[in-house]
Amino acid sequence: MKTSTKMAAGWLLTLGFMFLTISVSEIIRQTNQSKEKPSPEDYVFSNPHVYDNDTIIGGIVFGIPSTLLGGWLALDLYRQSKRDQQALQQQKNQLLQSNFYQMLQEHHGKITVLGFAMQSDLSAADARNFLDKKAKEFNANFQVNEEGAVSYHFDV
Repeated sequence: MKTSTKMAAGWLLTLGFMFLTISVSEIIRQTNQSKEKPSPEDYVFSNPHVYDNDTIIGGIVFGIPSTLLGGWLALDLYRQSKRDQQALQQQKNQLLQSNFYQMLQEHHGKITVLGFAMQSDLSAADARNFLDKKAKEFNANFQVNEEGAVSYHFDV
């Protein structure tokens, strides 16, 4: 569904741009032609390109709706993508919260960065940032052992 919507948006935007470009080029052509001095043939023989307003009107009539519909589809796809990213981020945060509270119960309030990173499949930096935020939120204590590893102690 998303692929077909992307293709439709692309085609509509392209088609609308083409129609509008034709209209603009015809307006420019007529403007330049009106600045020129008309030749005697223009009066005697009716030149079909002297007043071609149908091209301008047709380009506008087909170009504006196509461009608007294509833009609307593209904007809708962008918004849906943002909603999907937010939902995925929220789901990830809920999983981290769940792992955090589970580890707190299992280890009686003592959590290490390495243990949390292993349990949550996070990098060491991301695990440390998450635990630092939770430590500030819950007023946890820190202990550093001889090797320099930090363990967080939460009151459970």
